Amino acid sequence: MASRRSLTGGSGTDVNATIGTALRMGEQMFSSFELKSVCSRLVRRTRWARILAGAALAACVSGAAGAQAPEKIPNLASSSNFAWTPLTINGGIARYGTGWFDPPAGLRGPIKQHPDYPLRGNETRRPTPALGNWKDPILKSWAAEQMRLSNEEFLSGKVGIPFLAQSRCWPGGVPGQLLWTTEPLYFIQTPKVVWMLWQRDQWVRRIYMTDQHSEYVKPSWYGESIGRYENGELVVDTVGLAANKNSYIDMYRTPHTEKLHVVERFKVTPDNKFLEALVKIEDEDTFNEPMYMTKRWRRDSNDWLETICAENNIDPFNENPVSVPQAERPDF
Repeated sequence: MASRRSLTGGSGTDVNATIGTALRMGEQMFSSFELKSVCSRLVRRTRWARILAGAALAACVSGAAGAQAPEKIPNLASSSNFAWTPLTINGGIARYGTGWFDPPAGLRGPIKQHPDYPLRGNETRRPTPALGNWKDPILKSWAAEQMRLSNEEFLSGKVGIPFLAQSRCWPGGVPGQLLWTTEPLYFIQTPKVVWMLWQRDQWVRRIYMTDQHSEYVKPSWYGESIGRYENGELVVDTVGLAANKNSYIDMYRTPHTEKLHVVERFKVTPDNKFLEALVKIEDEDTFNEPMYMTKRWRRDSNDWLETICAENNIDPFNENPVSVPQAERPDF
């Protein structure tokens, strides 16, 4: 299979290049009236919504998967007024402190908070920092030591707030981006590409609906994701994930190498109210065995909005956090 450029997320320089193709798909799947109805509600909104509306939503609001059997394809695609809201394990809206949920019985679960430092989330109004259990036996020695040093930076007072991608406007990577809290996630489904879009900072992830990875995948924040529909689920296989300095699989700053291999299975519950993901990660240079975790979202009414993350890069409380990303040169 010919090499294909990996997509790295963000607002994406190639988004506009897909508009014509997606719009033509939309015209084939919907009547002219439906297409205009969807677009007209969106083009009046933000710059981000305008970019996506004509290209994507017209192609795939419902029944967007085209040629494959509808009963085997989960309806993930967001319309102009609903999205997937991230949840806590108890069903509330996810805030700081909401990490991975445990997998089904019999599967090895995610890294947890260090037992010596109990975690309290924002909902307690007395949040405590996320300090991972670096003594977890699943970790290779180098990964355990890196997590220990990361904890020590906070405990020694070197930093006042441990790094968290969403809080510092960094990409979450795969699978860490699924942990982004509070603000919604959107899906756009077309026959060839499924797009995942986050309201916050408009991060974009693309899943190519094909059965084979590129011959060469240049490591990047989001790697290369390929997908298929299987038993009513969207199954996503991702490789080529760069081991960047601030690239972690969770809020505990659990590291990985470029050997990280992630498989996600997304499904909508029978009542059509919730979206669930079962995630499997493998990295033989970081973990001693595969690790599994789950995540959940709720279908909620929500207008398409544009939330900007990196408005400022200041440290008013002298907590020495990781800086927000900064461009080294102008885009134009």
